[in-house]
This record gives sequence, structure tokens and C-alpha cells, in this order.
Amino acid sequence: MEAQPDRRWIILAVFALVAAVVVGAILISRSGGDSTSAAKESGGCKKVEAPEPKEVSFSKPEQTVEQGEKVNAVVQTSCGTFTIALDTERAPITSNSFAFLAEEGFYDDLTFHRIVPGFVIQGGDPEGTGSGGPGYSVDEKPPANIEYTKGVVAMAKSEAEPPGRSGSQFYVVTAPDAGLPAEYAIVGEVSDGYPVVKRIEEQGGADEKPKQTVLIESITIERE
Repeated sequence: MEAQPDRRWIILAVFALVAAVVVGAILISRSGGDSTSAAKESGGCKKVEAPEPKEVSFSKPEQTVEQGEKVNAVVQTSCGTFTIALDTERAPITSNSFAFLAEEGFYDDLTFHRIVPGFVIQGGDPEGTGSGGPGYSVDEKPPANIEYTKGVVAMAKSEAEPPGRSGSQFYVVTAPDAGLPAEYAIVGEVSDGYPVVKRIEEQGGADEKPKQTVLIESITIERE
């Protein structure tokens, strides 16, 4: 008769193999959790590298949205996602320019370069310095009775520029009332995800600069 293998050794070998697989899965799971945690900074924002300045220039915006059209801009950032309801009724020119740049991918991988807690978070500069733009500007005076209150999104401009002029830089008001004069072209208002705006605001550091890079990963235009 041929010698039969000892079944006890077979059982032990199978058990050892199963145990090794289980332990390996646990270690991989823990490793993944640690890397995820390592990718996070306090406040729930992903730790990302500062992007290189972007060299993009347009001569003028194409017609992208119509006055009164219901359009949302979904802003995906390294701190989460929030949505802006574009005010195409009161600001058709500015809304159109913003939507055009978003659909061209202009805002992808730009940053919120200026964060002033209790006031605004500001981004959309391809240079990341506060002095860049898309290569053109548009003019659209805001309503005389506009109030820059919490959640309002408007366009930034220099003091030397006339009321209502804008390029690509925008800001979200985080103050109950920023107390600004009616000189900044409006874009719309945050309609969803305001806690993400607050999370970005918490990254404010010295000299109005963020403590860590806050990246605009993309802005997607959605029509209702």
C-alpha cells in the first residue's frame, strides 16, 4: 500500500495559510488607514503641494450662460466641495465669465491664496500671488443695494480699477456682513456646502496667507 499523507499536517498547513492571509489583510488595511490619516491635516483638509503658476490667457469670454438661466458651480477643493448658485439674473456678464473660465478648466489646480478669518476666502489667481488674471476683464456694476453678507460670492479687483470690473479672482464672504461698498461684481451665493467654506477659512494664517495650501481641484458648471 502507498503511504498516505498525515491529514493533521494538511490541516495545520491550511490553517497557517488562512491565518497569514488574514493577518496580511489587516496590515494592509491599517497601512491604508494610516496613509489616509497622513494625507489629512487638522480641520479635515488634504495635505497638498502648492501648484506651479499657470500661464493661461484668453482674449475674452465666450457666451456660456444666458441671463436668468439656473446655473450652479460645484467647487471641489482639497478641503471638500461647496456649490455656488450663479446670479445670472442680476449679474449675467460676470456669471458668464466665471462659467466660461470654469468650463475651460482655468480654475483647476489654482488655490485660495488669501484667507482672512471673519472676512473672506479668496482664490482664482493663476499666479497664486493676488495679481494674476485670465488675460481679460469684464465690467458689470453690482446692484446699488448689494450687501456682501455671509455666503455671497463676488469678484475681487484692485482699488485702481473701476466698480464692477473683474478678471478671475473671486471671494466668498465669511463675515455676517463684510461692510464692503457696492463696488465688487457679484457672482452668486453659496447654496450648499458652506461648512467647507468655514473649513477653508480655518486654514487662515499670518499675513492673510493660508497655513497650508488649499487647492481648487476643479469647478464644474451644472445647469438645472
